[in-house]
Amino acid sequence: MKLLHDLVVRAAAADPPAVAVYSGPDSTSYGELDALAGRYASALVVAGVRPGDRILVWAEKSAHVIALMQGALRVGAVYVPVSPVNPAERVNRIADSCHPALIVTDQDRADAPSVTLAQLLERGGQAAAPVALAPDDPAYILYTSGSTGEPKGICLSHRNALAFVDWAVGTTGLGPGDRLASHAPFNFDLSVFDLYGAFAAGASVDLLAADQAYSAEGLTEFLRGRGITCWYSVPSALQLMMRQGGLLDAVQPSSLRVCVFAGEPFPLPEVQRLRRAWPGVRLLNWYGPTETNVCTSYEVTDADLTRTRPLPIGAACSGDTVSLADDGEIVVDGPTVMLGYWGRPRHEGPYHTGDLGRWDEHGNLEYLGRRDAMVKVRGHRVEPGDIEAVLVTHPTVVSAAVVVSGTGLDARLSAFVVPAAGTRPNLFSLKQLCAQRLPRYMIIDRLTMLTEFPRTPNGKTDRAALRAMASGTAAHPTATRAGVS
Repeated sequence: MKLLHDLVVRAAAADPPAVAVYSGPDSTSYGELDALAGRYASALVVAGVRPGDRILVWAEKSAHVIALMQGALRVGAVYVPVSPVNPAERVNRIADSCHPALIVTDQDRADAPSVTLAQLLERGGQAAAPVALAPDDPAYILYTSGSTGEPKGICLSHRNALAFVDWAVGTTGLGPGDRLASHAPFNFDLSVFDLYGAFAAGASVDLLAADQAYSAEGLTEFLRGRGITCWYSVPSALQLMMRQGGLLDAVQPSSLRVCVFAGEPFPLPEVQRLRRAWPGVRLLNWYGPTETNVCTSYEVTDADLTRTRPLPIGAACSGDTVSLADDGEIVVDGPTVMLGYWGRPRHEGPYHTGDLGRWDEHGNLEYLGRRDAMVKVRGHRVEPGDIEAVLVTHPTVVSAAVVVSGTGLDARLSAFVVPAAGTRPNLFSLKQLCAQRLPRYMIIDRLTMLTEFPRTPNGKTDRAALRAMASGTAAHPTATRAGVS
């Protein structure tokens, strides 16, 4: 069975001049990417990296970052991508979890012990000797929000990734002439298809910079102006483009043939608008937590234009088996199920997603929501406990609870706090604290003060009541709104 880094090697051997990566006005051919990955591989060996070591990559998306990740795989190391929008404190917490042999950045940083990409390349020596690897060896770790307040590392193997990638390439019909948009950051599981789907097909991936990711007009211009044939993003990005970027104001993009969305529910009226505007573009709704990558798929057709129930998440894919537990929880078994959480025992058997579902009359799975407190904010997975753990470190906050109000682009993180005696928490100062310690998408939007939290009969914080308060459908006698951003 092939390994993830074999994809670039094979594509380079088949057609060296073909473009592998576009980044703004620059392009990198498969031959160049293959050679650059080899240079990084040799540099890692010179730096003392050994099979199984972790390489934390804290940098903007670029061909060099891709080559570094490829080089890490070639020497049997495990890469850990971290978005540059993460503050140093959070990166250091991730490093404390995975104990990387190196932290590699794209610029000199005084706030973390690191080496830059350029400095690493200077260490290059002879070509690295091939490392014998197995498909079930770990390839990369994706860190997500953890319920305990600590980032949680999801470890995926070559087999896990390729089971999904091979299915996805076949389903979307990718070929050498395709150009995929890389919208998601490399630490988000949507990026696995952007990169490895392109490499498996000998296609091109076009990198979208982080500062463009939430620009409505910029995204629309990128999709139309860069000749993208396959788009993959969270629904929120498409909604932003539709509402504020003029995505549907003109005819469907001439190059686009497949549009895939995943990561959160896509409101049915918006999907129907997109289908009517783009009758010649395939629309695919993919589902799966990071722990399984994509495990179900549903293709939107004209029949869905008269649908009144939410869009299904579809049928099992990627070689997986998907079932429902007695309580309706979605359970996934098969080759895409993760190796486990880094630093914890290896995962064995089916993965219980914590999501609830039901089968419709056509045998498609419908998503009904979460069993636990985890939420999605504009496609990003967020554990409220992660934010709460930061808020309670502020001297004015005794306890905190965070909920989400609204959906899609209108989703907002609402924080409820019980203040310390004689103090009055300030929204701006708490937002500053979040910005110092959390990714941008986990900064609170609203703050409400309570003398005490509403409780369920068993004494737990009544989050349903807090969500009702956040959405304005219920009030609390002690609530004081501290501001809305």
